[in-house]
Amino acid sequence: MKELFQLFISFGKVGTFVLGGGYAMLPMIRHEVLVARKWIKEQELLDLVAVSQALPGAFAVNLAIIIGKRRAGFPGALAATLGMVLPAFFSILLLMALLRTVRDNIYVVGALTGIKAVSVALILVTIFQLAQTLRLKVFGWVIALLSFGLIVFLKFNAILVLVGSGAAGFLLYFWTGRKERGDR
Repeated sequence: MKELFQLFISFGKVGTFVLGGGYAMLPMIRHEVLVARKWIKEQELLDLVAVSQALPGAFAVNLAIIIGKRRAGFPGALAATLGMVLPAFFSILLLMALLRTVRDNIYVVGALTGIKAVSVALILVTIFQLAQTLRLKVFGWVIALLSFGLIVFLKFNAILVLVGSGAAGFLLYFWTGRKERGDR
């Protein structure tokens, strides 16, 4: 029961105090599960982030589900998910009630502008932290930069780029594995 409460509280903090969506939540999720609770290791988090992004739905919620399930099975997944989702749910209800009265308020508009800017900074911090852990080799950097270029500049479908990058990584792994084993 204590584990379920800790999962609910940890992901509840993330869901309550981080604005800006899944990627903006990564620094706090990282802090909660890696630094504060030591539930998983850095490499595991990278793997779980990759898997969470490949699954349908909000990847931060997917991440909460996976980590919660690893810690305490289905009840853990449920506790982590509720912790992550309930603050946003109640915030949206409150915002809907207040929206008509504050939507043109210059202070509210200014605060939201600042929040959007800090969300970009949080995403960049997370990218930097994850990139340091990955220690990408040349092939990894080529895939990362090529994927970025295809999505941002050539407007390729991100899902197709993800599938293509996964296939390229698999082929490289298969090819280098055969070469190391001496298979022909």
